[in-house]
Amino acid sequence: MPAVRHVLVVGGGAAGAAAAILLAEGGVSVDLVDLKPDVAALGSGITLQGNALRVLRQLGVWDQVKAEGYGFDTLGLRAPDPAGGLIAELTDIRTGGPDLPATLGMYRPALARILIDRALRSGVKIRFGVEPVALDGTTVTFDDGSTETYDLIIGADGLRSWTRRRIGIDVEPQPVGMGIWRAFTARPASVTRTDLYYGGPAYIAGYCPTGPDTLYAYLVEDVRDRSGLTPDEALATMRELAGAYHGPWDEIRESLTDPARVNYTAFESHLVDGPWNRGGVVLIGDAAHSCPPTLAQGAAQALEDASVLAELLLREDALTDDLWQEFTGRRLDRVRTVVEASLQLTRWQLAHERGDVPGLMALVAHLVETPA
Repeated sequence: MPAVRHVLVVGGGAAGAAAAILLAEGGVSVDLVDLKPDVAALGSGITLQGNALRVLRQLGVWDQVKAEGYGFDTLGLRAPDPAGGLIAELTDIRTGGPDLPATLGMYRPALARILIDRALRSGVKIRFGVEPVALDGTTVTFDDGSTETYDLIIGADGLRSWTRRRIGIDVEPQPVGMGIWRAFTARPASVTRTDLYYGGPAYIAGYCPTGPDTLYAYLVEDVRDRSGLTPDEALATMRELAGAYHGPWDEIRESLTDPARVNYTAFESHLVDGPWNRGGVVLIGDAAHSCPPTLAQGAAQALEDASVLAELLLREDALTDDLWQEFTGRRLDRVRTVVEASLQLTRWQLAHERGDVPGLMALVAHLVETPA
């Protein structure tokens, strides 16, 4: 018998949806709430490494993800010169196993919709536009006036996690000094993998194919307050910054015409450096940790959290200290290594230092090659 019978998941992103699916498939009654009216309404692209794909296969959605995304096995490094010259083509480690691509890009809202649809088919009871407002042990009051008591509450409610604050963990994401422009647009035929350009007016200029006809492009700069820009001004600013990059960027830049497809985000990072649970409430995903996307491991680590937590809850017959110690032991050091490596990459770039970027990437790849 599972350690829990009735669970609340707060947050319908990748971590929350994955935990809900696995628990529901294991016979647990799962409620999921999310304050947004539709979790699949926002976002541009997402890069999923092989260890993320391994969990998506466990969730039973790999065929859909493969059909809607774009998989590849190499990484290109290009020069910020007038030709956008290719410096190197690196073969990535297939961290999810030999039968999965090393990397897959896809439209983030498409992934969200696939996971939510899978959760519904698994029997998860989902309420959008609803959020908790009070917590007493594992009894939750929602903003619609309803109250429910659960065996366990899983806080998968993101960077600004209400759950994290409500259980007394005062760790908050901190800025790291960089911001990123992202745009979702058409894919030129020449783009068949991620290429990264280091140097020029941006720290990184890159792109990732997300489907047969689409990609998302990104430019990383010193963080600035871009909140005052109109959508048209934001588009013009990204196009101007992209003007320093060539090769495939010349075609990508010309396709950047829709202001609604451009967004700007400041990099932040945090880690709850200790047990992620307080009593019958546990944090996973961005509620527990976040890092700059320099290693593209954010979604992968969130999905791994959900997989390990569900495994333990379905394997054990009670919520014990041993269960929580094993969860912490299997997740904390692994996540800490990923967060610290992601931050090290940003520190080298901010200081204009030539660090061992390939070595650090390989270290993390070999770490996550082993299932969590």
